[in-house]
Amino acid sequence: MENLERDILGILSEDCRVSAEKVATMLGKDKTAVEDAIRNLEKRGAIVKYTAISNLDEEEDECVQALIEVKVTPQSGSGFDGIADEIAQHSEVKNLYLMSGAYDFAVIVESGSVKAVSRFISECISTFDCVLSTATHFILKKYKIEGALTGKQKGRRIPVQA
Repeated sequence: MENLERDILGILSEDCRVSAEKVATMLGKDKTAVEDAIRNLEKRGAIVKYTAISNLDEEEDECVQALIEVKVTPQSGSGFDGIADEIAQHSEVKNLYLMSGAYDFAVIVESGSVKAVSRFISECISTFDCVLSTATHFILKKYKIEGALTGKQKGRRIPVQA
């Protein structure tokens, strides 16, 4: 990856609303070169999606999020990738990561209720033959999302005891 592309990704990762013209100004580059680089990054899949990070704690609608750790037996021929493809097909799955440690996958799911998340685990995830065990952690409160502090935590001093 070129330095220009790396610099562009750094800027867009902080704020995806920044225009190509402003990025070019910030980097002291030609607008056309920046637009071409962004198009190339999108085409190669280095930029997957432009999105807003929302703090759902502030919304009135019910939204339950959970982190599910999943231990599996890799499938012959496709290893972890085949299992990941199957899990990723479900609309409740927002993020899916292959992990090191006691569990193989970390699955972030989102649904309308605790019962719906529980049903997803019992009727979807645990029904795969390769799944050995799961551990579910419900997300109660978010203090920092994608590097950004949420709500009341902004500017708040962290108490330190000696």
